[in-house]
Amino acid sequence: MLKRDLAVAKSAAPLKASMAAKKGYGTGTNIQANKTKNTTVETFAMATITKKELIDRIADKTNNKRVVVKRIVQAFLDDIVDELGHDNRLEFRDFGVFECKRRAKRVAQNPKTLERVNVPAKRTVKFKVGRLMKHRLAQQDMRDAGGGSTGQQVSAESADY
Repeated sequence: MLKRDLAVAKSAAPLKASMAAKKGYGTGTNIQANKTKNTTVETFAMATITKKELIDRIADKTNNKRVVVKRIVQAFLDDIVDELGHDNRLEFRDFGVFECKRRAKRVAQNPKTLERVNVPAKRTVKFKVGRLMKHRLAQQDMRDAGGGSTGQQVSAESADY
């Protein structure tokens, strides 16, 4: 890529970032110009929403004090971790399911030295997306692709929680 092309891409990044923020991607959107052989490829990093930002949103929506919402959210997250620690399955209807899976011990290979390495057995958390979330993601993908709506309306109010 030519130096002037890279300069144009860098100067356009703030404008593109502000456009991404207007589209709802959040202020954490990182738009970069990646150098490949002879082309510039734009990658949109997803916005990161912190627990603090989420607590602030919930406090604003519910007109509760931030401290109260923070305690509730933290208690909720602590309970999720405790339940998964006891190998329990957590099901949030239409949102998704969290469950612990056990990974067997295995022998891996260091790609740099080609040395064999024993990897011990461990537990991981698996998340399976629920119906409502899957539907909303599909709708967003269609809107982003210019396809409009799927014709079906599924809302949080119509879902059984």
